This record gives sequence, C-alpha cells and structure tokens, in this order.
Amino acid sequence: MKIRIGFVPSHRAMFRDSDSFEMRNRVLRVLLKMENVEVIVPNDPLTQKGLVRNDEDAEKTIELFRQARVEGIIIGAMNFGDEISAVSVASAFSLCPKLVFAVKEEPKITGEERRDSFCGTLSIASGLYRRNIPFLFAGVCLPEETTFKEAVTRFVRVCSVVNGFRGAKIGLVGPRPERFETCAFNEIALSKQFNQRVVPVSSVDIFFIADEISESDPMLQETIRKIGDQSDLSNLAKNVLKKLARLECGLRKFAEEQKLSGIGIRCWPTTIRSYGVVPCHIMGRLTDDGIMSSCEADIYGVLSMLLQYLVSMKTCVPHFIDWTVQHPEQENVFLAWHCGNAPSSLACERSAVKVIGIGQGSFKLRTGEVTLCRLSEHDGKFKLLLTKGEVIDAEQVPQTGSWVKVPNLDNLYRTLVAEGFVHHASMIYGDFVQALSDACKFLDIEVITV
Repeated sequence: MKIRIGFVPSHRAMFRDSDSFEMRNRVLRVLLKMENVEVIVPNDPLTQKGLVRNDEDAEKTIELFRQARVEGIIIGAMNFGDEISAVSVASAFSLCPKLVFAVKEEPKITGEERRDSFCGTLSIASGLYRRNIPFLFAGVCLPEETTFKEAVTRFVRVCSVVNGFRGAKIGLVGPRPERFETCAFNEIALSKQFNQRVVPVSSVDIFFIADEISESDPMLQETIRKIGDQSDLSNLAKNVLKKLARLECGLRKFAEEQKLSGIGIRCWPTTIRSYGVVPCHIMGRLTDDGIMSSCEADIYGVLSMLLQYLVSMKTCVPHFIDWTVQHPEQENVFLAWHCGNAPSSLACERSAVKVIGIGQGSFKLRTGEVTLCRLSEHDGKFKLLLTKGEVIDAEQVPQTGSWVKVPNLDNLYRTLVAEGFVHHASMIYGDFVQALSDACKFLDIEVITV
C-alpha cells in the first residue's frame, strides 16, 4: 500500500539556489527509500531547480499535485522558505493532511551560507494557522535523522487513516438489537463530517441472497473448503458449515457490490431464529479479508475498527471486543472478549482454530502490545478513546477472548463512564496511539487518551 505524498521544497530567493537544491535532493533520497511512500515533487524545468519560491511555482506545483491526486503534503523549509507559495499549495488541498519541517543548520554554516529555516518555518506555520489549516510539525531536523524518518512514517499512517476514513461506505445488516441503545448512531453527522454513507439492508435480504446461491457456485465451494481447511470443525453442529458458507458468501456479495469498507451485522437473535447459525466466525473471516465486521449492528464499532485497520496500513486487522470483566485476581487486567468473532490471523501459534456450536470461533489469541480505541458521538461531535495495553498469557480464556493488562484499569474505566463510552471497542496489535491521535486532528475528532 503506497501513499502519494506531495513534497514542497520551499525556498527563499535571496538565498543560494544550489544549497536548497542540494537539500531538496537529500530529502528526496530519504523519502524515496521509505516504505509505503510515492513522492510527487516539482522538477527542473517545471520550477527552477525543482524548488518552490513564488506564486508561479505554487500554481505549477498545485497542478502537478492535482494531476497526481496526492494524499498528503510535506512542506520543508530548505532555507528561510517562502511562506506565501508554501501556504498557497497547502490551501489548494484542504482535505490533505500536511506535515511541516525545518531543515537544521549544519556545523560551520555561517553568514551567507546560513539556511535560516529555524526562523522562516515560523512564517509558514503561522500562515497555515491563521487560515485554520491543520498540520503536524516534524521539528527542526536533517532528512537523514531518525526523528525525520519517524515523523514521516507516522505521517504516512495518518494519511492512510484520513483518506480511507473520509468517504467510507459502511453496510448495516438488520437493525440494532432492540435493547441495545448503546449501538445507536447519527447517520447525518457521519455524512456531514466525514462524507460517509451507511448502506442498510435487511437480514432477510441477505438470507435470500445466500439461499439463491447455487450448490455448484465456485465461491460457495471455495468458502466451504477454506473454512474446513483452516479450522477444526469437529465441534460444529451438523449441517451448519454449508449455512455458514452461504451466509458468508451473501455478506461478501453485499460488500463487493456496494464497495463497503465494513459491515455492522445484526448477529442475534434474528440470524439464529431465521437461519439457524451465528455469523461470529465468518465475521472474523470477513475482517481478515479487509471487510471490518462488528457485532450487534454497531456502526461506530465498525468505524473504530476501520481507523485501526487503516493506521496499520492494512497490514494487521483488529478484534471487535467487549470490555467484559475485571480479572478476579490480577490487578489492571480485564477480559477483552466477544462471542467468537476474532480474525483467525490473530490466533496464538500454539492454539488450534476451532469453529464450534452454530458458528462461533474458538481459539487463543497471541500475546503482545495492543492499542484499544472507541469512536463515539454526542450532539453531533465525535470523540475517540485511545489507550494502550498488553495481551498477557493466560490458560483460561473463553472462545476468542484475551486478558489485557493496562496501566491503570480504574482510571480507564472511570474515563469510559465519565465520557459516555459504551461497552464495545476495537483492539489491534501494535502501538498506534500517536498516529491515530494525529489523524484525529485532520478529521476534527476529539481525542480522549488514557
């Protein structure tokens, strides 16, 4: 997965072109070696020495970036920089995240060889600020330094989140459970703030699509084979496998036709009563294939998962969980669990993946550092809870649950209560707190970090 980054080498004309050109190329060499990055930058003769120094250069750079459809913009002051042209480029791409940095002075650079980017970057930053253009600041650094590379790596994740989250289409299969007001959502607010669309369909329609699939359909046969090859079915009730496969195919058809990023599914009791199975394990399979799937028709739950999937650059999938119970003996440990729906890619190497009963997954999740998050909305304003934890090794874990240790469970729980967060959340392996927090700056989501 590559993110197209537009690089603006900002140059003040009173300084030497050759120094800025050399620094531009140093920055470019570093960016071109980074994973997940495609760099779009003006070259000579589009602009003199490939630098951006005036209104004409800004107009040419804007057109270059528009044609390339850049997804993020990095503005670097190669010397003092030219605030007007740099800010003009940024203003032309209101939805793109921006990262600003100043080039550090190197030893023995004095007099006319000074860069003065320490000074000029303040002008660029203030120009963005007074126009209410959000941006991140990578600091005063050289492109070869670790701080610059880390800032760009995090910025690329931010661009992935912002561009993938805006305009996302989410499926809603069936209404939320009647007694779960906790899964209510504001469709108009989602449309207004994120240009998102919720695509509803009744559970009955999905069952109809599933039942209409021919016995010989290659998709159905392949799904049956994969479920059997990838899991132990010895504890699965009779005649359930084919129904699970049909239901999975029906949901996949719905997701593919509507180009969905995720689905909130009415998983009980309708599916059990009407179709004789629960979609728990196949929800994990859908999530593993990049279709985020939440239980109990929880749309904000799907979006919490989508934020995490995007910040991982789609390299790791999340687990939709409940904040279930406190550990009865261990301090600061709670059970992250939800009815056998975890993606099997998260299974511990020592744990066999089983499908039991009428469709629940059952296996032990691997240990490791995790990020937990939950998107919420109140009176049209969105906020995201963010915290870190660690999945610890434990013998007794129900279905696809995991015991998670956090720094201060009492403080976390009090925050959940005080801020109106519900009992559902999303958990992903890795530390993505800072990148998600940065992304929220561009999405206008308040961050609650615990």
